[in-house]
Amino acid sequence: MSLSYEMENSGAWQTYLAQINRVAPYLEEDLIPFINTLKRPKRALIVDVPIVMDDGSIQHFEGYRVQHNLSRGPGKGGIRYHPDVELNEVMALSAWMTIKTAVLNLPYGGAKGGIRVDPRKLSPRELERLTRRFTTEISPIIGPQIDIPAPDVGTNADIMGWMMDTYSTIKGHTVTGVVTGKPVHLGGSLGRVRATGRGVFVTGLEVAKKINLTLEGSRIAVQGFGNVGSEAAYLFHKANAKVVCVQDHTGTIFNADGFDVKQLQDYVAIHKGVAGFPDATLIEDEAFWTVEMDILIPAALEGQITPERAQKLTAKLVLEGANGPTYPEAEDILLQRQIMIVPDVLCNAGGVTVSYFEWVQDMASYFWTEEEINERLDKLMIKAVEDVWHTADDKDCSLRTAAYILACERILKARKERGIFPG
Repeated sequence: MSLSYEMENSGAWQTYLAQINRVAPYLEEDLIPFINTLKRPKRALIVDVPIVMDDGSIQHFEGYRVQHNLSRGPGKGGIRYHPDVELNEVMALSAWMTIKTAVLNLPYGGAKGGIRVDPRKLSPRELERLTRRFTTEISPIIGPQIDIPAPDVGTNADIMGWMMDTYSTIKGHTVTGVVTGKPVHLGGSLGRVRATGRGVFVTGLEVAKKINLTLEGSRIAVQGFGNVGSEAAYLFHKANAKVVCVQDHTGTIFNADGFDVKQLQDYVAIHKGVAGFPDATLIEDEAFWTVEMDILIPAALEGQITPERAQKLTAKLVLEGANGPTYPEAEDILLQRQIMIVPDVLCNAGGVTVSYFEWVQDMASYFWTEEEINERLDKLMIKAVEDVWHTADDKDCSLRTAAYILACERILKARKERGIFPG
């Protein structure tokens, strides 16, 4: 990323505010007085997380839980463990969850949390201590009807299991619905791990049809090869597209004939990264953005597509598997170049959708098959694509603006109808 651009446009929160400002002119007049509720989080908690390390020393970590908006239901959003976690980022991620749940018309608001830590530098016991202490610190503001965490970057099902157990211990009884993304035998849902990647594929497939982009033989470039990027890549590979370039924290690999994605998944499971994969050429990281491609899937962190990179992209379709990967100024360039973007708040909403299914299953103590879950997921994702596409046609705007129009109308109507207390 261009350092000068990053410094001048520091903050995912600023990206989110720019997106809200862009959608304001499209909103119904009676909703405009309420739009400022979207420009500030409802609640932000910063906590100190002290733990005893394996060597007996005590270290302190900073943790966050932000609830952006709860007008449509409990907060929903992941917990991120990453050395770059900070309040500005968590605020933006919580706000994008508000929009995302509303685009899919799920009965949730938006929230997000995280700890500034490199989880790879902690032992399993240190990671558990960190998680349990953090859960204790944020326990007053979470709960199955208040705010429901889930996994995100650097966290997984095991961590969600520890969170659920810690919260349940505080409450004195088992509360499976306090988090989603748990191990299946602890009340987790089948299909949850692959849900976000599947949603990227389903939305990409639907939009490709609408822009007459033939999937068979299409060249795919994927940034990030975790749960989201690897599953999306695998499903596109199964649909006879060619995954020609993959980038992760270990490097960037290229093969013009396409990778066997299942073999790449197996390799990464062992070697913890794509670098060194056989039958691949290791290229410079910045060269990723100039590879000949038809579809780009940014599935890593936010702020990856800068104006400079947007000028170089050869893709016809961008599927935002990550949250906030595209700067607003970069999006303007992509749209001017007639490159279609499926925005994050629609494209990567498969994870929160199956999290919703998990929460419903926990509340009912009745669980569905993976086939049922995938069928319900596909149906909701396709319906959301149709709603957003219709709005974009009606308002003559981008898919992102259309998604925000839909979401903001739903959120602000709920805010208006609930009223302001005290009046």
